[in-house]
Amino acid sequence: MYSFQQASPAVRKPQPDQRSFQRVSVNLPGRLMLANHDEYECTVLDMSPGDASFICLGRPRIGERIISYVDHLGRIEGTVATLSDAGFAILLNATDRKREKLAAQLTWIANKHELGLPEDRRHNRLTPRNTSTDLTLDDGRRYPCRIIDLSMSGAAVDIDVRPALGTPVQLGHMKGRVVRHFQEGVAIEFSSVQSKDALTAFL
Repeated sequence: MYSFQQASPAVRKPQPDQRSFQRVSVNLPGRLMLANHDEYECTVLDMSPGDASFICLGRPRIGERIISYVDHLGRIEGTVATLSDAGFAILLNATDRKREKLAAQLTWIANKHELGLPEDRRHNRLTPRNTSTDLTLDDGRRYPCRIIDLSMSGAAVDIDVRPALGTPVQLGHMKGRVVRHFQEGVAIEFSSVQSKDALTAFL
């Protein structure tokens, strides 16, 4: 299974500190906003907890700050470090805690097939802008959680507790059951296919 390791000094290139992690190929779609507030569709080709490489029609300047909402990852922001013919790379602006979360998310993406998480190809994954919500159990216990990714038939959430597989739960107003455990949380399958309107609160 993939795990983020700091690059060894022997092979580390003379890059800023953020490149102390090796990138993993992710190929994730998203949207980004440049400093002038223009928005564009984009794709993150590869990423580490410290930097990311984008392809995009938008052409930022070196040193420009961008904000992006990326499928499976949510909001990321950073400063443009390099430009290429098709896109650019950014150094992420993030706390140590945020970098730890990104490392876990990227590990989850890289190892998705080994972890046995449902691909859920029936419905497109949606990019949640509002990732914070609660997971409620049948007995009324409620736990704060963060949505990692979301579709009309299920979700993966970052949460500290691990309800047993098959446990009925409610994510926001959406009922479902726990179908997988993974490092950062649980995967939920909704009891019925949700309309996009039902997901509006998170989009």
